[in-house]
Amino acid sequence: MNGFRRDPEDVLAELAALREGDAPTHGGRVLSYVYDSGLAELDELSARAARLVQPVNGLDPTTFTSVAAMEAGIVGFARRVFHGEADGVGGADGADRSDSAEVVVGTVTSGGTESCLLAVKTARDAWRSVRAGTPRVPRIVAPITVHAAFHKAAEYFGLALDLVPVDPQTGTLAASAIEDRLGDDVALVVVSAPSYPFATLDPVADVAAVCRARGIALHVDACIGGFALGFWPDDLPTWDFAVPGVTSLSADLHKYGYAPKGVSVLLTRGRDRQRHQYFRTTGWPGYPVVNPTMTGSKPAGPLAAAWAITEVLGDEGFASLSAKTARATAALRETVEGIEGLRVVGRPTGPLFAVATDERVEEHLRVDPHHWADAARQAGWFLQLQPGIVQADGSRLPHTTHLTVTPVTEDVVPELAAALVVAADAVRGVPKVDGELVLAGLADALPGGLEPLLASDAGLDSDTAAGLLGAIGLLGGEGGGLPAQMAPVLALVEALPSQLTGRLLVELLARVVEPRG
Repeated sequence: MNGFRRDPEDVLAELAALREGDAPTHGGRVLSYVYDSGLAELDELSARAARLVQPVNGLDPTTFTSVAAMEAGIVGFARRVFHGEADGVGGADGADRSDSAEVVVGTVTSGGTESCLLAVKTARDAWRSVRAGTPRVPRIVAPITVHAAFHKAAEYFGLALDLVPVDPQTGTLAASAIEDRLGDDVALVVVSAPSYPFATLDPVADVAAVCRARGIALHVDACIGGFALGFWPDDLPTWDFAVPGVTSLSADLHKYGYAPKGVSVLLTRGRDRQRHQYFRTTGWPGYPVVNPTMTGSKPAGPLAAAWAITEVLGDEGFASLSAKTARATAALRETVEGIEGLRVVGRPTGPLFAVATDERVEEHLRVDPHHWADAARQAGWFLQLQPGIVQADGSRLPHTTHLTVTPVTEDVVPELAAALVVAADAVRGVPKVDGELVLAGLADALPGGLEPLLASDAGLDSDTAAGLLGAIGLLGGEGGGLPAQMAPVLALVEALPSQLTGRLLVELLARVVEPRG
């Protein structure tokens, strides 16, 4: 007897069955969340590399020296790709003659959110270090299109997030709009390369010049597209450490580095500045705790997989995969631009783009992007619905559908393009779901109608929130599950107050993973 409660093969069979319910992670049918190189050899390489370090604890690279070697390798690779190398760094004699204030150093993290959190934590502490005793709350200034990770960072670390409106038609940001918000209470300005919602490459050089003149730190969030843009075949405006004034940069290796989740890199200009990133304490009777990241103990598997992939692919391999991605992106954009009733938002940069209704055509010819995404999903293609939002200046960003393109997409472009055309034909002329009408339809299912619900804002208890989710069709039955059509759900997200929507989504995710029975 081995003492096992269940046969391991039975458990693995159950896991395989559970995986059957997931969206497909390979083959190019999911155009968000997964980044498929299309190379089975890389999947096998990453699995073997992770298996070799499975017992290793990344907490202490002085005990597990492989962690230090791999992290140095990845940071060195990223620093070179993003033009962070300086004269005298990594010389042949091993000497480091670089200026500590200018040398780019870095850390491997668990993902883009952690990289962004650490960039903000570093900026806050660096700001505080020269303003000891000030009672003011430091600000982050960023376009509204900045990733939600910076909302989280502001909440976690006690900063104010000052969001700057962008052009509602193109998603573009004027550097002057950032400049108008600057003051000595600004700890960090953030721009995107590119932004997630609309794939806009923010004007990094212009913003950096403004920030540098004011002595304000600038972070470039290149989490989603950085390792694609670093090898992109088209000429791009300078956006990385080649720009004077860029203070830090984040880029995810589990996206266009083709590594498994979760592994990202955060690069910072200046050793002294980067040291603000660390947590350290000797104020307890255990071992000295010194952490460059949010976690203590951490797996070495994603790190090893990312290191192995960068070593095997090299610049030529990454350039080849980026070229495949660029060709697929161009083909799909051309397809969408040829569909009457839809438009690509702005001038997207890199391997992603957003699609909105083309309001220049007559109403009966328009295609609602959310209905379009639902129709594509029925045909087995998973696009990502994004809600519209009102900016601080009163202008409204359109509701859109997002597509993230990967190298494997090139192999399925003909099939996918045809499906997108058919999906648009199926819903052309169908008006956008009116969130207010959906709300009105829920009134009969809610005790007391809508007014108490809207007045409660985020102060719902769990049972009330769950009841509302059930009425919407997002929770109920065995294990709940999403409705077949997501357009009405996104319409509700737009119609309900933001705090209330957030509270309902908290309840949804909490209930989905709650044990049953």
